Amino acid sequence: MWKKAGSKKIWLTFDDGPTPEVTEFILSVLKSEKILATFFLVGKDILKNQLIYQKIKADGHTIGNHTNSHLNGWKTSSKKYIQDIEKCQELMKENVLFRPPYGKITSRQILSLKKKYKLILWDILSYDFKEKNPTKLKNNILENISDGSIVVFHNNKKSYEILKKTLKNIIIELKGMGYSFSSSW
Repeated sequence: MWKKAGSKKIWLTFDDGPTPEVTEFILSVLKSEKILATFFLVGKDILKNQLIYQKIKADGHTIGNHTNSHLNGWKTSSKKYIQDIEKCQELMKENVLFRPPYGKITSRQILSLKKKYKLILWDILSYDFKEKNPTKLKNNILENISDGSIVVFHNNKKSYEILKKTLKNIIIELKGMGYSFSSSW
């Protein structure tokens, strides 16, 4: 799924993690703005950060599988890729969502995964992992947002500094543009 249509409804998603400090910051912003999001989490990071994982769920956010080891589907055999996803899935049995790291997945992997998961991609990549200019990051999102957009942020240390400067303001501006936020798929 790349984009969903609905009445000025958008989806904020966070890939990677859970990551100490970063995830807690994101959760505090989402709570203060009274919105829910979807977190696509990495199994090995869930194991290292169980309390943060539980907090994401307790706050009512949706979780999705982002593999156990953050594998690139184009560089990994389908068998190894599916095994890595299943290892992560053991930690989130109720989950039905999957997002491939880097958005890279082969047609063979898609055929196998779509039997069990809803594959969620995106139409707006925030570039929070490499963009250093807060204005550019914010404008990228605000200028490209439309009904049904799925926005990707990252829940990792590379993104933390720019998220501290932009996340709350982006949410406030999106609300001002009349958008509502969903975490239902």
